[in-house]
Formats: sequence, structure tokens, C-alpha cells
Amino acid sequence: MIKLFKSLLKGKEEPSNNKEQKNFEILKYDGMRAQRMGRIDYAIKCFEGALNIQEDFETLHFLSQLYIQTAILDKARKLLERMAELESELPTTFLTLANVYFMLDEYNLMDEAAQKVIQLENENPLAYYLWAKATFGLKDSINTIAHLTKAIILKEDFLEAYLMRAEVLTGMQQYSEALKDIETVLQHHPEEENALLLRGKIKETTGHAEDAEQDYRLVTDLNPFNEHAYINLGQLFIAQKKLEEAIVILDEAIELNPNSAQAFHERGRAKLLNGDKEGSAEDMKNALQLKPENIEKINGQFNNQQQKTTDIFGL
Repeated sequence: MIKLFKSLLKGKEEPSNNKEQKNFEILKYDGMRAQRMGRIDYAIKCFEGALNIQEDFETLHFLSQLYIQTAILDKARKLLERMAELESELPTTFLTLANVYFMLDEYNLMDEAAQKVIQLENENPLAYYLWAKATFGLKDSINTIAHLTKAIILKEDFLEAYLMRAEVLTGMQQYSEALKDIETVLQHHPEEENALLLRGKIKETTGHAEDAEQDYRLVTDLNPFNEHAYINLGQLFIAQKKLEEAIVILDEAIELNPNSAQAFHERGRAKLLNGDKEGSAEDMKNALQLKPENIEKINGQFNNQQQKTTDIFGL
């Protein structure tokens, strides 16, 4: 098999014990076979055993990917950081590391990893996109827009970058500019649900409630399992004082996802405004049980504003 990377750390002596070398190779290639067969737990054990015998870059790579796949992110991070030490000029390692830092909410480290890729490959659009996600996490909207724009310049059909830029622009209340990016996405993918939801939020915010409802309902038609579309519709109906309709729509959202704290919260708000204090209290209790960290959002009057559009994609 052609190796993806150099197998051994430069300067490290070959194992003197042929038996150890043989055991290393058996564990490594058993792990590779297990990975191809989908036996992930066994593959992890094999790769871990191999690395206990000998440090091998390719095996580090295989095991780090399995750790990411199984959401063992702290271990993935350690392996990738070691790989970055061994091969400091390999952009793919830093790209993967940036993604892991993103999943761990380590935005400063993600920022550094993305910049390292750009130092190695300054025309890499994915690096600028990841850099934008890092600066967005650091609440630096201006640089986020700049990095996304650079990514789009380098890759004109980078629809994820257009969509993220639209989200950031929406958060900055630059609605006309955001809509331009959304329309670019929809020209290529007319059924892109996130773009339709964001356009609906912009329409709602700018006073075009009917257009917003059309976008939300289009998403429910395209994907009856998109709970965000039902929640957005419920919020829209609450704002319009259509409380019975809001409750019905939010019933559907909860039926789709009984673990949606936001759906329970919004339905509780609608029930309170509709005079059902007991039902409202029960829904708010469920919302808090599902997401206790949101307790500060509930002040007894349940008059909080609608979810910000920047929550749609979780970026």
C-alpha cells in the first residue's frame, strides 16, 4: 500500500527488536483492515497498540481520524498537535486541527492553525473560510467578512462562504448585502434550506411577514423534518398575535423533536400570551430541564425576543 505520509519520525532509530517491529506492523495493518470493515472500536485498539510500540505518522493520522469520527476530540487534538510537530510543513494537518479546535470552541488556537495553513498555502480558500469561523467565534465580525470575501475571491462557487457571510452581514444589520449573498446561493441551489430560513428571517425583520412565511413554509414543504422552519413560523405567528396558529405549529416542532428546548420555550411563550398559564409553566419547565443554561432567558414574563438569525447555522 502506498503510504500517505512518512512512517517514522526522522532521526528515530528503527526498533532493534524484530519481534516488536512485526507486532507493530500486525497491529497497524489489522487496524487498517478493521477500519475498512467498519469495526471502529477494534481499529482504535489496534492503532493505539501500534503506537505504544512505535511512533508512526501514518498511524497517528489514521487514529486521529477515528477519534474525530467517534467524537473523542481531546485525544484527536493531542495526536494532531503531535503530527504538527513532526511534519510542520503539511497543510492538511493544520486544516484538520483547525476543525477540531472549532468543535472544541478553541477559537484562538483555531485562528493560529488557519493562519499556519495560509503561511504554507496562501491561495487556499478553505483556510480563509476556517479563519473566518475562528474570528467569528472571537466576535470579530469585520475580519470575518474580510476572510470570507478572500475565500470567495479564491473560489467563486464557495457557497458555504457566501452563506456564512450572509449570516454575519445579517447580524450586522446589513440586510441588502446579506440578501445578495443569499440569492447567489439560491441561484445554484434553489432548495438550500438554510439560505431560505435566513432569507425568511431577514424578510421578517424588515417588515415583510408574508414573504417570510412563504420562505418558512417552503422549507417545511421541502423537508417536513426541519424543526427550525416550524420554530421560525411559530415565532412569526407569536409576533403577529396569531397565538392559536403558533401553538399548532410549535406542537409539530415538538413532535418532530421532543428534545427541542427552544420549541418548548416558544410554545410556553405563546400559551402564556394566550392565557394558558398552567400550560405555559409546564412548557417552560420542560425547556429548562432540556437546557438548564437558558434559565437566565426566562424572566417569569416570557417576553424574550425571537432567536437571533446568527443561531440558525450554529457557526
